[in-house]
Amino acid sequence: MTSPPEESNSSAQPPAGGGAPGGVVGVLALQGAVAPHLAALAELGVDPVEVRTTEALAAVDRLVIPGGESTTLDHLLRTEGLREPLRQRALDRSLALFGTCAGAILLGRDREDERPRRLGVVDVTVDRNAYGRQMDSFIGPIEAEGALGAEPLEGVFIRAPRFRDAGEGIEVLARRGGEAVALRQARTILCTFHPELSSDRRLHRLFLDL
Repeated sequence: MTSPPEESNSSAQPPAGGGAPGGVVGVLALQGAVAPHLAALAELGVDPVEVRTTEALAAVDRLVIPGGESTTLDHLLRTEGLREPLRQRALDRSLALFGTCAGAILLGRDREDERPRRLGVVDVTVDRNAYGRQMDSFIGPIEAEGALGAEPLEGVFIRAPRFRDAGEGIEVLARRGGEAVALRQARTILCTFHPELSSDRRLHRLFLDL
């Protein structure tokens, strides 16, 4: 995993124009932490849409896949016919993605022996519930780097996954205790925590710039 040189990026300044340039922003609204992401994007001047159908998916240029329960989310993606269109658009880079917690799990490297089956969008293995059960959830500081600047982030970890065995071309955006907790590859950002539950909007802003 590689880390680019640090750049200054204050968390207090909204993006120019009040939203994502040249595209519609959506939040996958099948299950999980949908409302907090909608609110976080609205804080940045974006009017996001809730995505539940293939028609809605086709209309967006950026999509948040929120935290929740990864096996349930995978089941609903299949039931609604969204899984393959989402995967294809991510792989051809016509759709920017921001996966948090369960969303990060689904977007990671696929393996036949793991459930739920991953979408294989980002070249990293993402282990479910790697910090333990719900009672082991915690809030703690995170070291930002690269495009996020140097100011620390607050990390809300709820039954959080862990990254391992990242491939080439993975950019680390944040670490906790030296371990990567936010990554970017091409037009996809993954994080193992819940940035929508803190007041820092740097990750959402970076997503809007993809």
